[in-house]
Amino acid sequence: MNKKSLIRNIFSSIVFLAPIKTFYKIYKEKSSDGYQSIPYVVTLLSASLQLYYGVLKANATMTIIISAGGVVIELAYLVLFSIYASTEEKIYTAKLMLFDIGGFGGTMALTLLLLKGQHRVNVVGWIYATFSLVAFAVPLSIMWRVIKTRSVEFMPFTTSLLVTLSAITWFFYGLVVKDLKIAVPNAVGLLVGLAQIILYMIYKYGNKKMEETNERNNP
Repeated sequence: MNKKSLIRNIFSSIVFLAPIKTFYKIYKEKSSDGYQSIPYVVTLLSASLQLYYGVLKANATMTIIISAGGVVIELAYLVLFSIYASTEEKIYTAKLMLFDIGGFGGTMALTLLLLKGQHRVNVVGWIYATFSLVAFAVPLSIMWRVIKTRSVEFMPFTTSLLVTLSAITWFFYGLVVKDLKIAVPNAVGLLVGLAQIILYMIYKYGNKKMEETNERNNP
């Protein structure tokens, strides 16, 4: 494995672990109020499809390992989230999980029954790319919440940064290997990640300066 591949795989692995701080907070407070399960459900489906794509594609051992680890981690997040979620949120999350199971199971069944060889690989790759786009688009609702509340409490900077770095490495990897199924969704992920970082800077440090100004004007 060359250095570029190692860096890309490291970033990809860390992205799955980035929400640990959020879930430690949920565990500590014994409540998941204020958080949503959608990002983790969508990421679970994306990781599952990536795993399937890796199994079908030749020479994709690291993709299989990383995506399999991602599936396990996202499942752990969702279990912890559900333990401390309200009854309403538990039911909503369960419905989303049924969608995940149906989407992944249906994709496997149809592609295994109806497609063969490289054609199957290509179709699964584009399905994976589509859900990767959805996964990258999910933070838009969180960004809107930041703008509305003028608070970055539910949009951790570390997560945004790691997602951006991972998207950068995978985007350029997709360009190098000429795989649009990898490059396109990560180009979108890069833009969304950069937008999150900019938004974080605006409201985190903008609010801080405003508070300091108010303190000076109102001693």
